[in-house]
Amino acid sequence: MVEGNYSIPTEFILLGITSSPKLKVTLFVLFLTVYLVILISNLGMIILIRIDPHLHLPMYFFLSHMSFCDLCYSTAIGPKMLVDFYAKDKSISFIGCALQFYFFCSFADSECLLLAVMALDRYMAISNPLLYTVNMSSWVCYLLMAGVYMVGLMDALLHTTLTFTLSFCRSNEINHFFCDMPPLLSISCSDIQVNELVLFTVFGFIEMLTISGVLVSYCYIISSVLKIHSNEGRYKAFSTCISHLTTVAIFQGTLLFMYFRPSSAYSLDEDKMTSVFYTLVIPMLNPLIYSLRNKDVKEALGKLRNKICF
Repeated sequence: MVEGNYSIPTEFILLGITSSPKLKVTLFVLFLTVYLVILISNLGMIILIRIDPHLHLPMYFFLSHMSFCDLCYSTAIGPKMLVDFYAKDKSISFIGCALQFYFFCSFADSECLLLAVMALDRYMAISNPLLYTVNMSSWVCYLLMAGVYMVGLMDALLHTTLTFTLSFCRSNEINHFFCDMPPLLSISCSDIQVNELVLFTVFGFIEMLTISGVLVSYCYIISSVLKIHSNEGRYKAFSTCISHLTTVAIFQGTLLFMYFRPSSAYSLDEDKMTSVFYTLVIPMLNPLIYSLRNKDVKEALGKLRNKICF
């Protein structure tokens, strides 16, 4: 520790998910399998959308970016967590911890906003399908994604700066498997009221913007679908939204539970399982949800499989 007006640890110690030797083998195999599925499914989704001309639509453009965000923030956490199961030295440098937190926060925030953009895309597709490709042109899609990533990067920079300028004089042991804000704040001896205020206001604004954007879009979507006369048309329109709504409910529900509670309600040991869910399980589920319920994706996978077999 560097002594002065405040303490800057040269490294942190990640205590991990469990210290039980009996659970380590089981959890290591389980999370290794989960991470491999994340890599294969999300990379596969990105490549499939890239190479299949039938998937060169705004909906799949945004879906490929969601896979990219899932892949990035799970990779910022997964490999280090797996290594720490059996590593004697579970340390992470101060800069490494800051970078891990920054990349996780950047892509998690970006995915929050991306879910609202995808709801807008579904509204455009259902309300006026004839002008869909005009309203959601390539220029509009790139502009929306640039805004999403810009907000994510700036918000992550703000939280990272505020968190890693705190004094960590209590301990350098983080009771978690990655550098997240709640466990870092718990070992700080500085006044963390500003950090909590910024978390509730800035990240709260992003969540409010996302959830309100999704709700407003789906109010218009339902209104448009009810105007469709055929039952088959209604079913087809609703079926394209089910996957997106499932992703929104799982992802947003987990983040709201994790970060929008008073600090007195946090239990780091219990919250580790919640963190596993949104850092590893959700990135694994998203491509499976979209591929299993999407006819175009399944057809593209079938064509690719036939080409490989041929």
